[in-house]
Amino acid sequence: MRKKKVLFIGGSVNQTSMMYQISQYLNDCECWFSPYYGDGYIDFLAGKGYLDFSILGGEFKRRTEEYLKNNHLKIDYKGTRNNYDLVFTGSDLIVPKNIRNKKVILVQEGMTDPENFLTFLVRNFNLPRWLASTSTTGMSNQYDLFCVASEGYKDLFSKKGARSNRILVTGIPNFDNAKQYLANNFSHKNFVLVATSDARETFKYENRKKFIKECVKIAKGRQLIFKLHPNENVERAVKEINKYAPGALAFHNSNINHMIANCDVLITKYSSVVYIGMALGKEVHSAFKLEELQELTPIQNNGTSAERIASAAAHLMESPNVTVEELQEEISVKHVIYSR
Repeated sequence: MRKKKVLFIGGSVNQTSMMYQISQYLNDCECWFSPYYGDGYIDFLAGKGYLDFSILGGEFKRRTEEYLKNNHLKIDYKGTRNNYDLVFTGSDLIVPKNIRNKKVILVQEGMTDPENFLTFLVRNFNLPRWLASTSTTGMSNQYDLFCVASEGYKDLFSKKGARSNRILVTGIPNFDNAKQYLANNFSHKNFVLVATSDARETFKYENRKKFIKECVKIAKGRQLIFKLHPNENVERAVKEINKYAPGALAFHNSNINHMIANCDVLITKYSSVVYIGMALGKEVHSAFKLEELQELTPIQNNGTSAERIASAAAHLMESPNVTVEELQEEISVKHVIYSR
């Protein structure tokens, strides 16, 4: 019998590592991987390097390709090599033409951007979803299943226009087992951690000077440690930290999850890592309300999200008419509450 062929479309290393974890539970399938890609003028602009600030090129694409090669995965860039039975993707801001007639499973990457004026324009004037960044995640409805982090996110995406009968609460890899990070060798403990963003590198506004000064106030004399975003201009960021938060430490390549596990306080704005802090019971400061974060925090299922998503995928390939309700019951998703 012919093996089912499955294409996994990555993006950031976070998205790509999620895809890899899911593929580990589809041993009966032939799994192929591709960096994120688009069509037409998007593909042209990416090829010219104009979109290197996004997951379509630049450092994001380079790191994804490196991840795929280091894990010895089969690469089929843009999915042109095979006729696929199923396609996984970590984003539906762009849905390539060659997967629109396939069975597609969208997997939530993490936190989504708050809605803004661009979200309104996209929703009401049929503009490209990518204009409003991740605030429009799920709004394409060009997928068969949308695997999300929690019941809170199912409600959020449904309110945005995603069809609830396609949303499956599975938890998401990388955010479903926060307690594992408590065992680590990061040398610092009991500090105030700041996870910065790449807002400026992706042409969004951020008053970094104001943000750093707010962090200093929250720290109240405690050791302040900054973890810089992988896509960030390191030299500029370190200069700003030294100027506005003298004595603070800055790390670029350290494991952010281990740093969160060892800190007392976590400060961030729109980063998904806030959910690791929430799951571990840290004092959290974010641009989002604490009550909202509590509702959205990914279910902690001891790292079984990838297996649950793969199980749903296998059922979808075998029984194309299976309902979300049937899948939800089949995978028996449970919200396991973890307390330090």
